[in-house]
Amino acid sequence: MKHPIYINGFGSISALGHDQETILENYQNDSTHFSKLEWENTSVLGASLFVSSSEKIEKLSQENTRYKDLDKSVLMAMHSARKAIAGLKFQPRSTGINIGSSRGATALFENHYKDFLEGKKLSPLTSPTTTLGNISSWVAQDLGVDGPNISHSITCSTALHAMLNAKAWLEAGMCDMFLVGGSEAPLTEFTVAQMQALKLYSKLETEFPCESLKLDKLENSLILGEGSATAVMSKNPENALAQITGFGYATEQITHNISISSDAKCFQKSMKMALEEAGKTDVDAVVLHAPGTKKGDQAEVSAIQKTFQEVPLLTTNKWKLGHTFGASGMLNIEMALLMLNTGEFFENPFYKQPKSSKPIQSVLVNAVGFGGNAVSILLEKPKIL
Repeated sequence: MKHPIYINGFGSISALGHDQETILENYQNDSTHFSKLEWENTSVLGASLFVSSSEKIEKLSQENTRYKDLDKSVLMAMHSARKAIAGLKFQPRSTGINIGSSRGATALFENHYKDFLEGKKLSPLTSPTTTLGNISSWVAQDLGVDGPNISHSITCSTALHAMLNAKAWLEAGMCDMFLVGGSEAPLTEFTVAQMQALKLYSKLETEFPCESLKLDKLENSLILGEGSATAVMSKNPENALAQITGFGYATEQITHNISISSDAKCFQKSMKMALEEAGKTDVDAVVLHAPGTKKGDQAEVSAIQKTFQEVPLLTTNKWKLGHTFGASGMLNIEMALLMLNTGEFFENPFYKQPKSSKPIQSVLVNAVGFGGNAVSILLEKPKIL
């Protein structure tokens, strides 16, 4: 790596809460955060925002008359970005933003399209408020950032691809600071129906209905959740939450539109690349993508077994907060940051491992999406404080 790169700030909002104390508490217990979603044609589980978190988003939408017409995914991104950059000094022109999404302004787009089908007059804001670019551009407007702002979609690895992109800008000296992340509000009837059509959605009515990292599960158990998470990256070690010591990425040639190989070759390549850049052969823990599907969870574990001589501690968070699509990778980063900060390993209830008294010092974070695109990011305790 040309220059050390750090995470200097972080903010999120999800089913686990919107403040660090509540989120940490929810990682340290065995609670899940799913509730029943009811529509005319279906009833499923989903991971909605806390009531107090929803109130924060509603209050934000009322702060400015221009905000009231924005999609929930955009408002959540604004909220998490504000938290991430709070207390940090930045120069507007040398600060960039890359906050993406798998689906973008999901609910707003669907509502406008329903109006169109019913022959109703469309709002003049229908187009500008449903573009994917809304997410980063409104964060830039809200924070007063003049640098590059990008919203991209690389399905479920979107947020970690934003980190790859930010690395390039920072190492090229074209920006001093970059806000990166993802935001997703996918709890709509149509989006859930798409996952049901793929036969991925959980039908379980158990204590832990999303069986992420349960390798002997009998059926797919993906559950959708809403959330947004933003990290601030820079080359400045001051007040660093973590140092990013390895970046890895790969795209494998898929044989089916939604699946990767049985041993996740894309993850093998991305993890090895991240380890090589960091000059390491092992890590203390891995936060897996593990969406709760039979083949997806097993393929990633197989890739880890082929990558490491001694398998690290493995964990996930989707059994708690659901799959947040484009935001999921950055919420994995949050889990890694909390483990580094506390030194504590947050266990998964399905994947039992020998307990270790060794404090967590390094965590590898994975994400992959439709299309076989994997990203692995290695975080370590800051080497320079």
